[in-house]
Amino acid sequence: MSSLRTLLRTALLAGMSAALIAPTAVAHAEPSPADLTHRIETSSAELERIVESYNKLAEDIKVNKAAVARLHARIGPLEKQAEQSRADVAALANTAYKSGGLRTADALLRPGGSVALLDRLGTLDQLTRQRQERISGFTANQRRLLDEKTRLDATLARQAAQARELAAGKKRIEGDLAKLYELRRQAYGAASEKPAPKAAEAEAENVPAVAGDAGAAVRYAFGAIGKPYVWAGEGPNGYDCSGLTLAAWRSAGRSLPHSARMQWGAVAHIGRADLRPGDLIFYSGLGHVALYVGDGQVIDAPSAGRNVLKRGMNMMSIHGYGRVR
Repeated sequence: MSSLRTLLRTALLAGMSAALIAPTAVAHAEPSPADLTHRIETSSAELERIVESYNKLAEDIKVNKAAVARLHARIGPLEKQAEQSRADVAALANTAYKSGGLRTADALLRPGGSVALLDRLGTLDQLTRQRQERISGFTANQRRLLDEKTRLDATLARQAAQARELAAGKKRIEGDLAKLYELRRQAYGAASEKPAPKAAEAEAENVPAVAGDAGAAVRYAFGAIGKPYVWAGEGPNGYDCSGLTLAAWRSAGRSLPHSARMQWGAVAHIGRADLRPGDLIFYSGLGHVALYVGDGQVIDAPSAGRNVLKRGMNMMSIHGYGRVR
């Protein structure tokens, strides 16, 4: 019996030792294609929101820079006018002094005496007052413009700092996307869709006959099908969402800002029942925009790693509908 107990004890200790010595093997399940796709789409949507915020900020900066340039153009002439007015007053006073108009004793000895002096002083005072009023007016305008320029410069500095922050956020997300794209490459053999230049040709027969400027925008959008999504791109080789709608309507001679949110503010808002080809459909809290082409279809630049395509308009939550004025 003791031999049996010794044998069992030895076997048990050997088993425990083997368990302690053996490497721990933890099963790590590879992410499924569906999981990879979901993670990529989530990161792409986040990146697109940052891109659209960056686009809006870039548009605001352009507006403020133009305003600063206009102020510079106005400040320069005002400064020259003010300087000329000051010079005129100084010359007037100098001439009056040299001509003896302000020499009190001489004026009193001349015919008319004190009366003539008072007349001359009154005239000089009136002229000086008029000049001084002009100087004050120019100075006030100049001060107002300089104050406005100071405010705009501060705004530009603040927006530049925000742009740097957005760029840093974009870089971080692109880093995250790079990791996910590597997983996608391992799973599917490709990190992103290849540009499909013949995709537009394949859709050529489906281009609806739309008259006017809207027709030009729709035809442009069909011609962009198959081109890659490019951050801040507005063609002709790649687009982001608002860059595509901007470029489409630019081809029709209409101007839109490069920002989904600002485009929403620039269009006339309409109802779903009023949609017609060429109208814009806004999504996801104004984080995405697409061009409506009829029959419940839109053309849009979806997200990083994908190409411009035509698809159903209900691919995500709709914010509203707009018509380019």
